[in-house]
Amino acid sequence: MMGPRQVDQAALFYEFSLERHVPAAHLLRAIDRFVDLSDVRGHLAPFYGSTGRPSIDPELLVRMLLVGYCHGIRSERRLCEEVHLNLAYRWFCRLGLGGEVPDHSTFSKNRHGRSP
Repeated sequence: MMGPRQVDQAALFYEFSLERHVPAAHLLRAIDRFVDLSDVRGHLAPFYGSTGRPSIDPELLVRMLLVGYCHGIRSERRLCEEVHLNLAYRWFCRLGLGGEVPDHSTFSKNRHGRSP
């Protein structure tokens, strides 16, 4: 006899920590100990306009570039996809589970299009 299809009701609340899911020996954890980008916004402020839509956070941009360099991800489109999917990359970029990864075209424009 065929049993009824079991459908689980989704949990209303989840407790999830990226910190616990990134291994202690992960390369990005070792790099993160030495990376302090707290003052990068101040240094890059002259390169950003005061009007228009907000751009990508410069710290996020630099952290994503570090992920790409360290893991050999040469395509900006692929880098954005990988950061979206990989928990360790999200942790390193300070995105959490719900953080928005920039679109690859916006990422590329910010990386190549800034001039004083």
